Formats: sequence, C-alpha cells, structure tokens
Amino acid sequence: MCGICGAFAPSGQPGMVAPELLMRMRHRLGHRGPDDVGLYHDPHAGLAITRLRVIDLETGHQPMANEDETVWVVCNGEIYNFRALRATLEARGHRFRSRSDVEVIVHLYEEYGDACVESLEGMFALALWDKPRRHLLLARDRMGIKPLHYAEVGGALVFASELKALVQHPQVSRDLDLRALDHYLTLEYVPAPRTIYRAARKLRPGYRLMADDQGVREEPYWRLRMSPIRPVSDERAVCEQWRTVLQESVRRHLVSDVPVGLLLSGGLDSSVLAALMRREVSGTIHSYTVGFHEPSFDESNYARTVAAHLGLTHHEETLTPRMASTLLPSVVASLDEPLGDASAVPTFLVSRMARRDVVVALSGDGGDELFAGYPTYPAHRLARWYRRLPRAVRRSVIEPAIRTWPTSHANLSADFLAKRFIRGMELSPAAQHLVWMGSFDQEGKRQLLSGAVQAELNGSVSDPEQLASAWVGDDAPSDLVEAMLWLDLHSYLPNDLLPKVDLMSMASSLEVRVPFLDHHVVEFACRLPSAWKLRGWMTKYLVRRAAEHWLPLPIVRRPKKGFGMPVAHWIAGELRPLVLEAFSPQRMARHGLFNAGVVQALFRDHLEGRADHRKLLWTLLIFQLWLDAQLS
Repeated sequence: MCGICGAFAPSGQPGMVAPELLMRMRHRLGHRGPDDVGLYHDPHAGLAITRLRVIDLETGHQPMANEDETVWVVCNGEIYNFRALRATLEARGHRFRSRSDVEVIVHLYEEYGDACVESLEGMFALALWDKPRRHLLLARDRMGIKPLHYAEVGGALVFASELKALVQHPQVSRDLDLRALDHYLTLEYVPAPRTIYRAARKLRPGYRLMADDQGVREEPYWRLRMSPIRPVSDERAVCEQWRTVLQESVRRHLVSDVPVGLLLSGGLDSSVLAALMRREVSGTIHSYTVGFHEPSFDESNYARTVAAHLGLTHHEETLTPRMASTLLPSVVASLDEPLGDASAVPTFLVSRMARRDVVVALSGDGGDELFAGYPTYPAHRLARWYRRLPRAVRRSVIEPAIRTWPTSHANLSADFLAKRFIRGMELSPAAQHLVWMGSFDQEGKRQLLSGAVQAELNGSVSDPEQLASAWVGDDAPSDLVEAMLWLDLHSYLPNDLLPKVDLMSMASSLEVRVPFLDHHVVEFACRLPSAWKLRGWMTKYLVRRAAEHWLPLPIVRRPKKGFGMPVAHWIAGELRPLVLEAFSPQRMARHGLFNAGVVQALFRDHLEGRADHRKLLWTLLIFQLWLDAQLS
C-alpha cells in the first residue's frame, strides 16, 4: 500500500512539477507508506510515492520503469493476478527487474496502451507517465477501493491519493464547494466526482484519465452490470458456486510477503472470511474487534465465539466515550473531507490495534451491498405495502402516532427505525433510500444554511430526487431490491464506506483488503436474481445458506447490527462539552455557514429527549471539527 502524487505540465512549466512541490505533497502521505519513498521528475511530469512494503520487500522500489526507462509508474494498491500477467509478458519477451506486482503495469502498457488497466485484477490507483508521447494515464480500480484525486490548475494536472496532499500544491485552492456541502448535509458524504474543495475532483471507480498535449479526457473502462440469470432451483449448486468464487477471492487476497490478519466485527461477512482464511492458513491468524459497554451496539461476544470456533488469536478493545473523545481529533485529522459516518472512530481504533501485529488485514466490507444486508432492503418491500394504505390514514393517524413514541438512544431501536421509515414516503424508492440513510432533508437545510450560503446556491438546496438521478439511470435494474443494491454500490459504498476504511486504516499504515469486492465476486453476485439476496424478510440469503457449512448457526442466523457507535447517548453525555464548544455561536459565526440558533435548537431537543438528532448532530459536529482543523 502506498501514497502517490504527481503533476503534469504539458507546456513545460517547471514550477508546476518542481521536485520540492512533489516532495511537499508526498510528505503529507507519509502515513500511507512509512517504509520507502521515491521520485521521478522531468520538465513535463513528476511522480512521487511513499511506500508500505507488502509484496517484494527488497526490490519493489517505486517509481518503476520499463527496460529503457521511457515508461514510469507509481501505484497504490495490490494487483492480485500479477503472477499470471508476468508469465504472459515474459513469454512475449519482456524482462523484469523485480518480483513486484507493480512492475507488470509498465509492460502491460507497452503491449496494450491505456487499455492495460482492463487486465488488472485488484485494488489500485495508479499513475503512469509515457515520456516519449508526453502522455499521463491515471486509473482507479473497478469498485473504488483505492482513492485518487486530481485538479486542473494553471494549465497543469495535479493528482494525489489524498486531498490533504493535493492541496499542498500552491495552485490548488482550498475554497469550499458549497454545493458539495449541500450534498454532504443530505448524504453524510460528498459524492464523486465532487470533493469538498471547488478546485478538486475524485476520479470515479472504474475510470481512467488521460492527459497529454491535446488536453484531459476521462472515461470508464469498466461498468457494473446487473444482469440476473434465469431463476435457478438447484440451491446446492448455487451455494457451491458461491463458496468456490469467494474462496478463490480470499486465496488471492492472502498473497503477501508480510503478516495478514482479519478485522472481525462478529457480523456475518467478516465471520465468513474468518472461516475461509482458516481453510487457507494452518498457522496463526490474528483477529481484531472493538466492543462497547452499551449492549445494543456491542458485537464482541459474537467475534469471540467465531474466533474460538476457528482457533484464531483474538484481540479485543472496548471503545469508551472518553477514549472516543481522545481519538476524535486524530480521526478528523485523518479525513480528507467531512464524513458523517460515526463508525470511522471504531474503524480507526481497530486499525491501530491490528497494526501492532500485522501489516495487512482482510475486512468484510461490501457483502451488505452485494447481498442486501441492510434493514433498508426489506423496508422497501414494507414501504410498498404501506403506500397502499389510504393517504389520510397514513398522514393523520399512523405517522403522528409514530412521532410521539418515546425517544431511545439504543442501536436500531424501534422508535428510531419507525421514525426513519415514515420519512420520504412521497418520494421515489431511490430518493427515499437516500433519505433513510442520510441526515438533513430539504427543509432542514433551508433552516440550517445561512443566507449567504443559500444566496451562493441561488436559493436552491438539492433534493433527494436530484441526487438519486445521478446514480439511477437507464442502466439501473427494474427489480426493486436490485435497484437499491445498484444505488448503494454506486453511492454509499464508494463515497462513504470505502473512503472511511481506506483513510482510517492508512492512518495507522495498515493495508485493508476486501475480498467481497473482488470484481469476480461482484460480477457473480450481480448475475444472481434478487431472491438469492433477499428471500422474504431474510437478508443475505445465499451467504447465510453457504455459511451453515462453516460457522455456528447463531452466527449465521443473527440479524444485522452494524459497526456503529453510541453517538446519540454520548452526544448527550460524555461528548457534550466537545459538542458545545464546536457549536458555540462564536465559532459558527466565524465560518458564516450555518445558523447557530438552529444548531443549538437541535442540540437542545436532543438533550431533553424531544427528538433523536444523532445523525444531524454528528454530521454537523464532524464538519465543524474538520473545518476548524483545515483553518488552523
């Protein structure tokens, strides 16, 4: 794993690609790769890298070049099929200087040009410089596991693994994109290709960008396709196919020259990976989990059960509110842009734990988005029935009654789920899905945002239908469950979940790999009809059926809990001083973005139990802390 950065100046502006600028950018990426640094520079381009040694510890130095040093590459990530690619390339006469997975990229480029990325299997963000053609190629893996950001400034192109490095270039402005802030308040993340900075963009998953004297072009090289095959009645055969596909993915993800562990939440997906790792590894497997004193959030007993069942060497730490308060500044400092996902805190902690023993860890991320693991998926079926009730009954009887339910701060409490469920009933299913998962609605944003911000937004805050339309187009499936999976695979997964895991793990120089998001696994899941994912009210049907061969039934059959944090309770308790300071009128007036009175009213209603504003307050808290850190 690495951090990469660089610049391309087609007109040969030496100041845009100066080595001292590249080294300044690279310095901000040191946590991503503490083992080695590298730099390539010529009058038109520069590539820089900070490297975490995982494969080929001795000769894997980057940037890497072809035989005559006309093509150079830096890569953040892992190429899992590099051995097969190397054998093919050697048979065609290419000579290799290392045992590194990255070196295959330059030779593939010699054979196939920009199409070389289509042969790569893995998680990666890469930059390749073809010196004779003065041609730069950037590319990001199919699912967006590894990040890559860029900015077109001063006639040049600047890029980096993290925004924190990108804005070290003096030509990249830190002016906020207020439309991105508008989206963040709705979604709890900034959706690609936007970033929180007006000048910067994210390269989207499955895309490549080419820059040369003719300009900059961006295009997809892979698209997610949901094309279910005809219903299959042979459940045993489907389960066996699924086990084979996932087992092969785990085998590929274990390729490493350093120790590999497991982030074991106690949920189904990470437990399945634990079982498949044990089939591949006969020796010690270290597993890691974070627990809570609050029972509704704690899954540590399930993680212990799985670890004992499989003979893992298990490590556990309990996250307390005092510890969370201590960790929060480091968590926020590790973020590229505001991210209102509270699970970033336990992800930061579990990554720090794992790095004491291992350099690489597997994680179960992606299983929920492929196999309908969230409560929102069956909720859409329930919503379809609910909408058939007379509108007067819903609006005048049921919904007012639900709003009067006493507020609970427990994880996925009945009142929290019910109050979420009745939101957005007049919207399309896709827009309602975003409302269920997100924070502020349109009216809430109108009240929250200052007059100056709304004026710059031309008095129009974005609505969920507009946001959903960016992801749900002609390619989206017609089946309701498949359509919601499509939406999460294009929105929440690459814009929230994967950046969170990447940034929180790399803050501790830990490489996290996600076998569920191997594109062979993804394509297998996308060929299955929705009944293999959501069967009646049972989520992740196929995963559960297949896992009965590997895990104790209480683990296989337990409902989704999620890697959350007791935000509602802690905001009203131990984190209250931090929240009060962040939401002080003086600090809010300094930024001029929000109406302080509205924020304080939300906080007061939450403290006094009149409403559960955990998501709204956490979304605002993270933004305020992030903004203060940027301005300090």
